[in-house]
Amino acid sequence: MTAALLHGIILAFGLILPLGAQNVFVFNQGASQPKLRGAIPVIITAGLCDTLLILLAVLGVSVIVLTMPILQTVIFSLGIIFLLYMGWSIWKSDPASFSQKEAAMSMQKQVLFAMSVSLLNPHAIIDTIGVIGTSSLSYEGLEKVAFTTACIVISWMWFIGLAVVGRTVGNFDTKGVFLNALNKISAVIIWGVALYLAIQLYNGI
Repeated sequence: MTAALLHGIILAFGLILPLGAQNVFVFNQGASQPKLRGAIPVIITAGLCDTLLILLAVLGVSVIVLTMPILQTVIFSLGIIFLLYMGWSIWKSDPASFSQKEAAMSMQKQVLFAMSVSLLNPHAIIDTIGVIGTSSLSYEGLEKVAFTTACIVISWMWFIGLAVVGRTVGNFDTKGVFLNALNKISAVIIWGVALYLAIQLYNGI
């Protein structure tokens, strides 16, 4: 069981560490919200979405995505649309006044965007199925439970950590200079992911 637990921890870190739209958005909200509690909606949404994907992968349900080209096309298309809109929203935001209540993203918007970069991100889905899902096949019973639990716990800890670090940065950046640059970089990264997905969709996935 120890080996399964360690395997889950290492695997989860390996999948979640790379800079992507989901990580960028969670960090961005941690930095932009007036208080850390303001980023709780994005933390919970991202954590729940990842938990859902991990459970579906381990249970084998999400393999349907790989066997239905039409479903893949729909997910890619919706993902591209949401990423383009999210990039635009972040680009035009004014972090110079992030301390004002109006400057922070609402709970509804945080949840919507977090869901889009989590559930409508084809790479996140395919990585979860292809890596976590297939890796879980090596275990049964309590070992599979330990492996799955490790992946889920690391995912939640990572999102909480990202938001905390983001809020720390926001506290030092009282004039919003760094946050303004971060918003622009975040938007470009998100648009880059959308462009990459569009190219894959054009090439027939």
